[in-house]
Amino acid sequence: MINTDRILQICRFFSGQKIIVPAMVISIFVIISAKIITMKKVGIIGSGSVAQALGNGFLKYGYEVMLSSRSADKLNEWKQQGGAKAHAGTFEQAAIFGSLIVLAVKGSAAADAIEAAGPQNLQWKTVIDTTNPVADVVPEDGVLKFFTNFEESQMEALQTRFPEVHFVKAFNSIGSASMVDPAFSEQPSMFICGNNDASKKEVHDILISFGWEVEDMGKATAARAIEPLCILWCIRGILHGERGHAFRLLKA
Repeated sequence: MINTDRILQICRFFSGQKIIVPAMVISIFVIISAKIITMKKVGIIGSGSVAQALGNGFLKYGYEVMLSSRSADKLNEWKQQGGAKAHAGTFEQAAIFGSLIVLAVKGSAAADAIEAAGPQNLQWKTVIDTTNPVADVVPEDGVLKFFTNFEESQMEALQTRFPEVHFVKAFNSIGSASMVDPAFSEQPSMFICGNNDASKKEVHDILISFGWEVEDMGKATAARAIEPLCILWCIRGILHGERGHAFRLLKA
């Protein structure tokens, strides 16, 4: 483990000394230091398969991660397997912990989960919205039903209710097993949208590191088109038990 406090102490020491240090050493030192100092903590609101898959992915790529549940004890096994950078807490604790947030709960519970986390703890933060507005009814011929309509998506409703949160839709149209380092014959596309460009850039960079080609579809309004991709993706799973597939945008 690299001691970041020691790195900062050394930086301060050299800044006050007239010492000639090889340029290559300085460059490597600065790159390593910057990467360590800027690495974010991720708070995940949720504890299910999506939350754990993304939690493991963020851990793999060096982030510190807190998963959350109304009963944090249920995450003890995940926490032990995750090591020193894996934490478990309540929704509120995860919201405070993370400088980047992932919303990974049942669609119908999304707004209540944010209320439990404390909207004030999410102000101006990027929140990756993985949820889908799936209704609690039996699918018809393999086709899920939504509790929303084409005039307003789930993410739009969340953005209206919590205007100071920077929601970005992502990870809603792929199975949890393929969310990180997807292994397909071609690189799959992840469709994202949101109103804040800086937050979308942040999520874009994460997706690139996770192995995705990213397609930015624009403002939160585009979630009206992105969320139903979940319905299409799930048909193969419901009818044929297949989950090893993803979407890719082909371009001329």
